Amino acid sequence: MTEMSDMIKKMGLFGIGVISLTQEKIEEFSQEMIKKGEISREEGKKFVREVLSEQEKQMKEFEGKIHEKVKETFEKSGVVMKSDVAALEKKIEKLEKTIQAMAKKEPK
Repeated sequence: MTEMSDMIKKMGLFGIGVISLTQEKIEEFSQEMIKKGEISREEGKKFVREVLSEQEKQMKEFEGKIHEKVKETFEKSGVVMKSDVAALEKKIEKLEKTIQAMAKKEPK
């Protein structure tokens, strides 16, 4: 594991904490670390990129979990989803075409 990864873990930035950080705060923290001589400018830039990347990843995971929970809630409640209605509409269209085709074949 890289030094940067260890530092990020030590600072407790993984988890919900990373999501709540703003880019400005992350860069501010990085600048403080550079001023104190704890990291170089290059490490500071890398740190900011890694934290922002982790933040984006966690946001996507968080959004996915929310989406799944909402979907699960709707399914349990019995609410009809748009996708269900669309699937039924397609089936109805197919049945209508079949009926029309059968009607044309019937002898008059």
